[in-house]
Amino acid sequence: MVQTIAARNIKLHDLRAKFGLQRTEAEGIFPEWQENLPELTQTEKQAIDRLRNNYLYLLEYPVLESIVKMVVLSPLLDQAGFYAPPFRVIGEVAIMVEAEDEGEVIRGEIDILVLQEQLWITVIEAKNSEFSLTKAMSQGLTYMLANPHPEQPTFGAVTNGTEFLFIKLIPGTSPQYSLSKTFSLLNPGNDYYQVLQILKRFGELLQA
Repeated sequence: MVQTIAARNIKLHDLRAKFGLQRTEAEGIFPEWQENLPELTQTEKQAIDRLRNNYLYLLEYPVLESIVKMVVLSPLLDQAGFYAPPFRVIGEVAIMVEAEDEGEVIRGEIDILVLQEQLWITVIEAKNSEFSLTKAMSQGLTYMLANPHPEQPTFGAVTNGTEFLFIKLIPGTSPQYSLSKTFSLLNPGNDYYQVLQILKRFGELLQA
């Protein structure tokens, strides 16, 4: 009998045991979050400054996941151009990942999926402001393993509004993942300038 597991209950240890998933810190594995980032216009910077100010004001109280999506993710996706052709943004995408020879199926829903035609660009997992990104990573990676185009890397991101972390999954018999640094709205300046640059860079990769 096949056992069904909720993606929200999956841990990194489970992904290593079931899929052979390993983290790599090899140099040059994830250049997309550091190299050839597009410049931001003054208008884009002003929009991200407004995002930061709005969110820090709301952070005086616990910020629920729905507010994180509305106040942080929606403006970022808009500024990245993902609401316009040739991209599509889909919310709450049901997925299923089957662990070979384990008799287990992992089911869940991707919070936000950005596509160009049928090619996955970015998987985004959002949590509320009091949720640790480390707990969200395994759920995001589970969804990335469900990419129907395993011949190419998949990009992902997890955020709790305050922080943002990018992930690159490299498919294979023993899939590997690499992480960016953690960007935080609590740092001096505005780290989300670079978050927007990276999102725009992901979009460029499939249009080159």
